[in-house]
Amino acid sequence: MATRLTETDVVIVGLGAAGGVAALPLAQAGLDVIGLEAGTWLTRRDFAPDELRNNVRGWPQSVQKANREIPTHRPNASTPTGPRPAVHPMMNAVGGTTLHYWGQSWRLNPWDFKVVSDTRRRYGASRIPRASTVEDWPFGYEELEPYYDKVEYEIGVSGKAGNIKGKIDHRGNIFEGARKREFPMPPLRSTDFLDKMAAAARTLGWHPFPGPASINSTPYQKRSACMYHGFCNRGGCHVDAKNSTAVTTIPRAQATGHPKVVTRAHVTTIEVDKNGRMTGVNYVTDGVEYFQPAKVVLLASFTYENTRLLLLSKSKAFPNGLSNNRGQVGKHYMSHNTLAGVTGLFPWNLNTWYGLPAQGVAVDNWADDNFDHASLDFIGGGNLWVYTERRPIFAASMATFGKAPAWGSAWKAFIKQNADRWNSAYLQKTTLPYEDNYLDLDPAVKDPLGFPVCRITADFKDNEKKIAAFIADKTVQWYMEAGAVETLKLPLGTMGPSTHAYGGTRMGDNISTNVVDRWGFSHEASNLGILGASVMGTSGARNPTLTAQALAWRTAEHLVKNWNAIKGNSGTGI
Repeated sequence: MATRLTETDVVIVGLGAAGGVAALPLAQAGLDVIGLEAGTWLTRRDFAPDELRNNVRGWPQSVQKANREIPTHRPNASTPTGPRPAVHPMMNAVGGTTLHYWGQSWRLNPWDFKVVSDTRRRYGASRIPRASTVEDWPFGYEELEPYYDKVEYEIGVSGKAGNIKGKIDHRGNIFEGARKREFPMPPLRSTDFLDKMAAAARTLGWHPFPGPASINSTPYQKRSACMYHGFCNRGGCHVDAKNSTAVTTIPRAQATGHPKVVTRAHVTTIEVDKNGRMTGVNYVTDGVEYFQPAKVVLLASFTYENTRLLLLSKSKAFPNGLSNNRGQVGKHYMSHNTLAGVTGLFPWNLNTWYGLPAQGVAVDNWADDNFDHASLDFIGGGNLWVYTERRPIFAASMATFGKAPAWGSAWKAFIKQNADRWNSAYLQKTTLPYEDNYLDLDPAVKDPLGFPVCRITADFKDNEKKIAAFIADKTVQWYMEAGAVETLKLPLGTMGPSTHAYGGTRMGDNISTNVVDRWGFSHEASNLGILGASVMGTSGARNPTLTAQALAWRTAEHLVKNWNAIKGNSGTGI
């Protein structure tokens, strides 16, 4: 029998990128908040710059709840699930994956909010890929811009604006949507190699710019500037210069006296009454079951767990899973088309041992609909990103470009000469949702508590494959212009577990094709809000973090402004 705890106004399930942001406006409004986090508090003392521990052994990811419930994956419903990766891409902790992620903090472009209408207007309806379930967002970039701005200043984002209130600045991204003001901090510093790549882009007639990062380029909010020590990939920051919610919004929320953070809380199901109204959540800590009653539930446990918890939470009102009476939970899933990278070999040392993946130079000429697709057979595009970080173990795994064997003395000689002469571009590309890409519960694989893990059924389609080939060619062109002597295109792979996972609880006005409304609250259960990239209907050529955080602030603000109506209404359950 679960121990019933004292009711709270709001319970947030998951205190990562999205839940950690939503806690602040709720607390500032005076609402009592319980934040349930499966992980624990980690501090700078837990984040040694250690490639072996962080990147090879997967600490701290490998000791987390998430690693015991890694989703299974199959490309389509006719194939069996393949072997699961050793380490889940996400992690559990107060602050979640914002503790160890790269820190790239991109806004979506205006086109990403209106893919369908803009594509039809410019190229005709037939250009929307067959079987794609893509919809326009229920609002445009302009409505989310104030929340992008708010989050950028609350957590601290470095960068250079390219469009302030319609005034274009070529030092920034000239393709971005108009923003209210400059970034709160200047961009992370450049390097000789990045300068060379930027110069090559300009020679090609492209528009390079420094990317945005939730990493301090200068001291900010009484925390250190980045030290550029070179172990930022999958490692936390030992000087708190990486602006996770654990060192930004969550502590400021706690300072109000309203939120309470409960760690090591493994949420299992969400409870509803006979009318379909949320009553609270069940969780387990060290084998002991608890029930946390709440007037409003905000689910912020990442795309896979958001979907899984809804499907596990069956009741008389929701026999197929919470908020799933129209069968939309798990639908419209996609993970970002970030594979199919390109590596370039140069005839000189690049000096990229120090730095971080968010320190780089970007090109957006080929992203979204920034270029004419009339003669092409795909829609969307990709962001070209060249960065500086290199680590010793990773350097030794470099490709030999057919110039040396993969072992022996000749291989060692090649690595010795070329370990600092290669660079791999990170290419984020448009991914669309499709009818047969979805999430559900695995019928056989369970977590240690006996609950089914999430199952991914998804693969990249022709549109994404064509984008990958096009963007790879542009990247080869860029590297060669900068002086590379060899390039290597990497394969696209398949759509397995990813940190860039979208959909499953999509947002939209149409109740028949979306789980939540334009404010992030369930169409079927009005005191249930859902936070994170699971509500996003398009990926753009961007990682999801900043957009998920802007949406989380918007949802929290809407809850505050409509508190009496939301906490008092009952879900329909129909």
